[in-house]
Amino acid sequence: MPRRQKQLTMASSSSLFLLAFLLALTSWQATAYDPSPLQDFCIADMKSPVRVNGFACKDPMTATPDDFFNAAMLDQARDTKASKVRSNVTNINVINFPGLNTLGISLARIDYGPLGVNTPHIHPRATELLTVLEGTLYLGFVTSNPNRLFSKIVKKGDVFVFPKAMIHFQMNLAHDKPAAALSSLSSQNPGVISIANAVFGSKPPISDDVLATAFQVEKDLIHWLQSQFWENNNY
Repeated sequence: MPRRQKQLTMASSSSLFLLAFLLALTSWQATAYDPSPLQDFCIADMKSPVRVNGFACKDPMTATPDDFFNAAMLDQARDTKASKVRSNVTNINVINFPGLNTLGISLARIDYGPLGVNTPHIHPRATELLTVLEGTLYLGFVTSNPNRLFSKIVKKGDVFVFPKAMIHFQMNLAHDKPAAALSSLSSQNPGVISIANAVFGSKPPISDDVLATAFQVEKDLIHWLQSQFWENNNY
């Protein structure tokens, strides 16, 4: 084979290898969260010392019907009066329901007192599909830059989806009645980052120089905000 043709053939082979590698890497990244299980089920062994991305499996031969059951009582309203934001989120995920391990799904019931708010937050590992059980909600999410807001007023029976990792919120519009919603999330452990809590209530605190510059306010206001009690309404 002529030297020039041999060089072109080698270059072509190298290009194909690089392309295949990049496609494989892209495919792996696309399935990096809650990949499809490799067995019928993998009930989380919460006592296992093994550290994996998720939880180790208990011996499937010891599984019982109760491993796939949770008496969550999601038909019952939760107390919202003790919350400063007048809301209460009851999570059903792999932490309190080990049977969800590797199945890529979890639930949450959200109760709102009058004018209650589920404050702006994100789920870093999940898309959320919310169904209104009772009441009227104002809700929405904000995209990545340039930060476009998609919001809507929804009522009992309506469904709204919050794309994965987008900042989103809900508010009960009624002054005198509670509201409730049920959310399905596309991860066994979706996680939650409450924006106000993270920014002003982190431990240790974010530098006041950073926050004063970011919000274009005086440091005294930052100090006041950091001194507030930033509660967690997720239980």
